[in-house]
Order: sequence, then C-alpha cells, then structure tokens
Amino acid sequence: MQAYTVEQVAEMLSVGRDKVYFLLRTGQLKSIKIGKLRRITDQQLTDFVSSLEATDEV
Repeated sequence: MQAYTVEQVAEMLSVGRDKVYFLLRTGQLKSIKIGKLRRITDQQLTDFVSSLEATDEV
C-alpha cells in the first residue's frame, strides 16, 4: 500500500493543494493521520476517482 502527501495528490490530480484540503474537509476524499501527518492511501485515491467516474456516468 502506498500513502501520499497532500502535495503529491494535488500534483497527481493536477489541482492545487487547497483543493485537496477542501476535498478532505468535505469528506469527498478520505485520508489517514499518522501523528500530525495526513496521508492519502492509494485505495482512498482510487475510491475518490471511481466516485467521480460514477457521477459522470449518470
């Protein structure tokens, strides 16, 4: 399992860091905390992208 920083996820999705924090705050993107560090696992990222694809198909 991979775990990415907010900055890495922002780069992968080609969005800003603030957008990733917004997605986390609104619960659209899940994350884990390790101490004070926030990480997004590859599974959480896959689930998020899948949810976007599902809404596109509707």
